[in-house]
Amino acid sequence: DIDLFCLIMSLSYPCPSSACELMNQGILALVTSTGCAAANALQSLTDAMHIPHLFIQRNGEGTPRTSCHLNPSPDGESYTLAARPPARLNDVMLTLVTELRWQKFIIFYDADYDIRGLQTFLDQASRQGLDVSLQRVDRNVSRVFTNLFSTMRTEELNRYRDTLRRAVLLMSPRGAQVFIHQAVETNLASKDSHWVYANEEVSDTEIMELVHSSLGRMTVIRQIFPLWRDTNIRCMRNNHRISSLLCDPQEGYLQSLEVSNLYLYDSVLMLANAFYSKLEDRKWHSMASLNCMRKSTKPWNGGWSMLDTIQKRRITGLTGMMDFRAEGSNSHIQFEILGTSYSETFGKDVKRLATWDSTRGLNGSLKESRIENGMQGVTVKVVTLLEEPFVMVAENILGQPKRYKGFSIDVLDALGKILGFKYEIYQVADGKYGTPTFNGSWNGMIGELISKRADLAVSAITITPERESVVDFSKRYLDYSVGILMRKSEEKINIFSLLAPFDLAVWACIAAAIPVVGVMIFILRRVQSVRPAGGHQATSVSTSLQSAIWIVYGAFVQQGGDSILGSVALRIVMGSWWLFTLIVCSSYTANLAAYLTVSRMDNAVRTFQDLSKQMDLAYGTVRDSAVYEYFRAKGTNALEQDSTFAELWRTINKNNGHEHSVSSPSEGIRKVSVAGALHKIDGIMR
Repeated sequence: DIDLFCLIMSLSYPCPSSACELMNQGILALVTSTGCAAANALQSLTDAMHIPHLFIQRNGEGTPRTSCHLNPSPDGESYTLAARPPARLNDVMLTLVTELRWQKFIIFYDADYDIRGLQTFLDQASRQGLDVSLQRVDRNVSRVFTNLFSTMRTEELNRYRDTLRRAVLLMSPRGAQVFIHQAVETNLASKDSHWVYANEEVSDTEIMELVHSSLGRMTVIRQIFPLWRDTNIRCMRNNHRISSLLCDPQEGYLQSLEVSNLYLYDSVLMLANAFYSKLEDRKWHSMASLNCMRKSTKPWNGGWSMLDTIQKRRITGLTGMMDFRAEGSNSHIQFEILGTSYSETFGKDVKRLATWDSTRGLNGSLKESRIENGMQGVTVKVVTLLEEPFVMVAENILGQPKRYKGFSIDVLDALGKILGFKYEIYQVADGKYGTPTFNGSWNGMIGELISKRADLAVSAITITPERESVVDFSKRYLDYSVGILMRKSEEKINIFSLLAPFDLAVWACIAAAIPVVGVMIFILRRVQSVRPAGGHQATSVSTSLQSAIWIVYGAFVQQGGDSILGSVALRIVMGSWWLFTLIVCSSYTANLAAYLTVSRMDNAVRTFQDLSKQMDLAYGTVRDSAVYEYFRAKGTNALEQDSTFAELWRTINKNNGHEHSVSSPSEGIRKVSVAGALHKIDGIMR
């Protein structure tokens, strides 16, 4: 049997020169397991020599493969058969996103992935109106996330974080694990995210590593092969017995083999089956002994007959059914779709959600389970914390349970109507949202959920990575940044504020200039009144000093006065005075507007650095809140050694937070509003 096997099979060599050497020795068919470039070169050789060629596409470095596009044969007679089915990940992914009703998602692919393989997927997604984004991930994954934080503002990062809630990963298992780890470490991945990892070749161990690295829901697509339940039948393939190492799943050896090697085994099995068929039909041809280096060499005359026999055969091997009746390629392929599940005993686990095959398509449902019918008549215990406008106490009737109102309560009521449940709401005893204590437990609303005293928490609670690690959050409905609340400064009325635009020296100079110019006008008018003009005495005009100063003052306030422009000297003096008046009035108007604007915008604290350097304002925050814990982490981190946050934390935590910090936001607002009575201004950071 071994000698016969060697006559049929010639081991795969990607180099065409090696294939030529085998043809010189004698060959019936060629089986290769190579990449697409080498397959095209070998196809040209086998088509010219009329040698049947069974081609198995091999993956490169674990990256998901894309279909090879082989060159068309010049005469239309192709001797190359694709033993491994064409890549169908695009069809499975399109079915999956359609079932999940995704409208917008992003596809991450690594540097080794051939992006041309996504063309058909993108065309079909576009026809369905799906919004698909693409992003290439370099081998240095950490640099990708570093560039994001260095080039994006906070608002852009929040939008990018929303985009990451729905993502497809086309990477090697190792690359996907590093990518997920970096996304979780940088807080770009959230618990409400759903990622799909698609790769034909991924082991159970690699799947569990991906699932446990992720935060949210994880779906995995991989190729599977059917198993025979009867062990005796399982190890028999077309009168050929397979070693138990390969056919028995309990041996575990089959799972360790690459998919391309499994198709390589079945290709040999197919050739053996075709060879036996030729012997039974007595249509045997001598082996091809060809010299492909000579131009005068004629093709093998038995090649087409051998190819026709192979195409008519059908076997069931390690990869399932194999035949070449679909345009010269094996079309039988099957995928399984795995998804994460949660249990109190085992935590995060993986289970099969559905299967997909090339004949029937999707077998199973991928839609997220809904709980409308499972909560009818159920009473849910809800814990809350008062904070306007999310949760507030409504007007209550004496003797009736306390009623609440607010944005979060409206959402809770809407959910109750849709799902059919009732709820009993109560306020958390310690008035805290929830922070970890020294013994590892949690206080506040988070502690109520962990201890199962409450089924649901409703309030304006901040989503943090620490809280996400112990409880599940809904999708966030509000983004905010840390701000500083300060009491509005009182506007002081000053009757002398109109003098503020100019210094006292400037006002003194203006006051002195008016009488000086008035004296000059008085002297020039007296000279004009006594000087004869054309032998006649000049017309008498008022030449008193008071009238001259009044004329100068009227010109200064732009009110005009008597005409005194009798001589050239008077015209020069008054023209200069008018120019001086225009400059002074324009400067005064501009400075007065600027002074009044700046006085309303005067604020000594604009940044955390300003807040830490000043000593006049006391400041604090809500104790045991997310902001309180943030300043604790930043201010006590010895590795960062940030003096700004260290000083902020010393003030906030003075006397264990009881001196400046408050127990609730409402208390902080009251403290800020009455700070004027204490002759100081307190700021409360939320």
